[in-house]
Amino acid sequence: MADETIEGVAETTAESAKRSAADTIREKAGEIGTEAADRARAFAADGKEKATGALDEVAKMMQSAALDVDARLGEQYGKYARTAADGISNFAESLRGKDVDDLIDDVTKFVRKSPAVAVGVAAGLGFVLARLIKSGVDAAADAADTDKA
Repeated sequence: MADETIEGVAETTAESAKRSAADTIREKAGEIGTEAADRARAFAADGKEKATGALDEVAKMMQSAALDVDARLGEQYGKYARTAADGISNFAESLRGKDVDDLIDDVTKFVRKSPAVAVGVAAGLGFVLARLIKSGVDAAADAADTDKA
């Protein structure tokens, strides 16, 4: 009878240890998930700042190009470049005014609403990114070849 009591206590202790280990694993996984989400948001916020800065630069270049077009072809043609520059500038401002979570929600809604367009945009961005990386690798290889010569 004492053996049965010892076995019962051992089983209860083993089950308790299993539950405790499972709870600890769930807790740690939740902490890691939260930390990863926080880091992703910080990375996205940094990327948003860089993107808005780049958009501002593009808008400035478009404004400058509009002045050149005005001088060479006439104001009616420069108007198109100014309109494009204003659109880019407005887009940059709208990005600045939104929180990263709001942008994620907007993208999620867009993908749900227009999945085919989203896939097309993703493919286009992937192509551009691949070309940029390839051109960077090619430039690095050319520089290395020049240094060896």
